[in-house]
Amino acid sequence: MTNEYIPCLTKIRATYSSFSEKEKQVADYILSNPSGMIHATINQVAEDLSVAEATVFRFCKRLGYTGFQAMKISLASEVVTPIQDIHETIKEDDDEKTITEKVFKSNIRTLEDTLHVIESKAYKKAVHALVHARRIEFYGNGGSGIIALDAHHKFLRTGIPTVAYQDSHFQVMSASQLTKEDVVVLISHTGTNRDMLQVLDVAIEHGATTICITTLGKSPLSKQVDIPLFTVSKETEFRSEALASRLAQLSIIDALYVNVSIARKEQMKDSLSRMRKAISNKRI
Repeated sequence: MTNEYIPCLTKIRATYSSFSEKEKQVADYILSNPSGMIHATINQVAEDLSVAEATVFRFCKRLGYTGFQAMKISLASEVVTPIQDIHETIKEDDDEKTITEKVFKSNIRTLEDTLHVIESKAYKKAVHALVHARRIEFYGNGGSGIIALDAHHKFLRTGIPTVAYQDSHFQVMSASQLTKEDVVVLISHTGTNRDMLQVLDVAIEHGATTICITTLGKSPLSKQVDIPLFTVSKETEFRSEALASRLAQLSIIDALYVNVSIARKEQMKDSLSRMRKAISNKRI
């Protein structure tokens, strides 16, 4: 996890799925009443949840804090956020406009939380690798494959040879042809997809620089790539965490593309000119 500041509630939401049952109890307790939590003692929390104080303390350490008090100090700086959770809770009897508003607000939350976890050092390394790549390949399966295609569509404009593969066999075959001058971007919400891990091994074996876009937290994928980039999303009753993360993944791709475009401004002129000319022939 990044060393840069990440709000306490964002950390909890981002790593919730990896918590043990007792840790989820503590997490739910904090998320349900953050403002009340900052006035509670560790003994009160343990009693309310019928768990040992050590369980609460370990939970704080799991989030990266030195202890209970340090977590409360962090939490105190973001006490204004509980109201946002109310807006995100979609009910079956909500009308269409209300549901639409809640979906938009949920998307805004996803982008804001993801922005909090962007580590500038990792992002700078990713941009540098892409700018100097001989070739860029984007891999994703299922819904992540659609994000890979979007990335390919954008990066075509940079003048750098690029491709996107959604099929695991094509991914492995193509990865076997990569060199140390190439970059692979692997997109996986969980970071535990077996096909992604297999193609990562092949890409590493052939010396390619590896970047992943995945959910915040430790995963086999984020631990093995050269440059991990993280998203944060929250699961709701009517939309899975993976679906919510798509917007954050697309935004990370957009930001990478714009950064690379600025760095390759001169090289892109000819590429864009030829592309616009070709596209113009498609219009009546």
